[in-house]
Amino acid sequence: MDIRQFVVSDSSAVIELWSSTGLLWPHNDPIRDIERKLDDSPWGFLVMTEDNHIIGSIMVGYDGHRGWVNYLACHPAHRRRGVATALMSKASEMLAARGCPKINLQVRSGNETAVKFYESIGYTAEAVSSLGLRLVDD
Repeated sequence: MDIRQFVVSDSSAVIELWSSTGLLWPHNDPIRDIERKLDDSPWGFLVMTEDNHIIGSIMVGYDGHRGWVNYLACHPAHRRRGVATALMSKASEMLAARGCPKINLQVRSGNETAVKFYESIGYTAEAVSSLGLRLVDD
């Protein structure tokens, strides 16, 4: 398994991965999300491959205050093989190298599997409320 930076030709495979893992929601246009990431910080869009097939993805960002993780995905056929853990480890390394003091992430309500995964690698629930304001209807 190898981790590398996303390239545009990965788009279809990554969108298929996100679909297979339930990450796509009607209000999120994956093509626009990819374009936005590539315009803003392409260094933080990674994929994991095995035998030239994409089996994992992660988007990493840093705003100068906190690091953020989005679109962590592992193909269902490759779960429990260290894919997500390796991607999160790489994200941590990249953010630490940029001087990032802390990583934040959000998990949709009811996704206890994801919460348990993050807890297993050291993340803890924090007493915060997540608020959002949609600026663009995708």
